[in-house]
Amino acid sequence: MARPLLDTLGITNGTTSIGDRMNTYIALFRGINVGGKNPLPMKELVDLLEDIGAQRIKTYIQSGNAVFQRAENNIAQLSKQLTAEIKKRHGFEPYVLILGLDVIEKAIAGNPFPEVESDPSSLHLGFLAFAPENPDLKKLESLKRESERFHLSDSVFYLHAPEGVGRSKLAASTEKLLGVPMTDRNWRTVCKIREMASE
Repeated sequence: MARPLLDTLGITNGTTSIGDRMNTYIALFRGINVGGKNPLPMKELVDLLEDIGAQRIKTYIQSGNAVFQRAENNIAQLSKQLTAEIKKRHGFEPYVLILGLDVIEKAIAGNPFPEVESDPSSLHLGFLAFAPENPDLKKLESLKRESERFHLSDSVFYLHAPEGVGRSKLAASTEKLLGVPMTDRNWRTVCKIREMASE
């Protein structure tokens, strides 16, 4: 059975304590506001988060990145509550991965390709719901272009794709070959999320 990602990182619920009770969370949504499908305006997302008790909410670009604080230490329950509320109000259930600021910071610190940080759109971080138990690394290696590189940690799949990910066979097949849900963000977005969460 796959181990929860937060257990593999040795942290409790992936949260960063704010004062005595408040915790900082990052919610990464997948499959919203793409090609006119599953529309969820960021203003409505803010309203929704406020209604479930979130505070100090910030969003970044329409693909679905939210930073907020909430007096809650059960990430699984929070994710279910958020998904259910979106289903109730908008009629669809997006995949939502909720992380703590410490997970983002560890992902940034662990970047195996620091020399390409100056080209942030070419560097992608796939945040994993669980640590992969049987990733097909041989198949992943066979799919990559000559210019592409990747690195797998317990919590993140790093991909340097200087020719872009739109037509990358490796990018298209990563989640299936890892065997765990994954939510991808480029380096620029990850750094912006950390900046927002640290303010």
